[in-house]
Amino acid sequence: MTKENQSEEDFEVESTLEEPETPSAPEPRPGEVTITLRRWHLYAFIMPLIFVVGLILGFFLRGWFPVPGLFNSASNEGTSSQQQSVVVPESNQNLPAETPQVVRYDVPVDDDPFLGSEDAPITIIEFSDYECPYCRQWHAEVYSQLLDTYGDQIRFVYRDFPLESIHVNAKPAAEAANCANEQGFFWEYHDKLFSMDLELSPETYLEYANQLGMDEEAFQECFESGRYQQEVQSDFDFAANLGVRSTPTFFINGIAVVGAQPFEIFQQVIEKELAGEIP
Repeated sequence: MTKENQSEEDFEVESTLEEPETPSAPEPRPGEVTITLRRWHLYAFIMPLIFVVGLILGFFLRGWFPVPGLFNSASNEGTSSQQQSVVVPESNQNLPAETPQVVRYDVPVDDDPFLGSEDAPITIIEFSDYECPYCRQWHAEVYSQLLDTYGDQIRFVYRDFPLESIHVNAKPAAEAANCANEQGFFWEYHDKLFSMDLELSPETYLEYANQLGMDEEAFQECFESGRYQQEVQSDFDFAANLGVRSTPTFFINGIAVVGAQPFEIFQQVIEKELAGEIP
């Protein structure tokens, strides 16, 4: 047999081979329902399941491993609190955890009005805004309780931090309060402004002066002259350069507490400070 014949025979053999039959699915019997699962069906089911499991796992991990921070923090006018925490690796469980370092800021009283004794062991400086709803909330819920509880143990100082970009009346209100301070009515006027009995306006500032029995003519002259514009701006600039971004922001012996925090937060810091437990 020649090579050419051999090739022809091979071709003939290959051409006579039949393709193997693909087994067909059995015909469903009457009354039966047939469900065909394909690979993409499996992916469509598994992927959402993996996503949900990941979300749940992330939630629990976040709860077990909190982010270290200061005593409290909040966004602008925020009230959220974040307690300090230290996560000790499992391999070092027998070692004592390091005490978190507390930052103390150098915040002078300046020439701003204050309540209490200059020799009080605790000085609380508030940077606040008369049009801020969270400042008003803190004033209504915590301010009086703080003064009643600690009395002469604290010196409470008010400094201005008007957020003009969102509170157009905050700076004029602060200037009006400084004019009231000229006549010895600062804290009474301060309380009137935070009461929000009347909407903040030049007419309201004069009405509050009248209600408190102040010399209205002297008050109006002071307010219209803009005598305390620079004083208010100086308070704002100092706080902004220090890093203050939210109202209200407090400094307890230099320790920052941000937001309208409840009385218990202030009590915690003050008690530890009086006991000398904060380095």
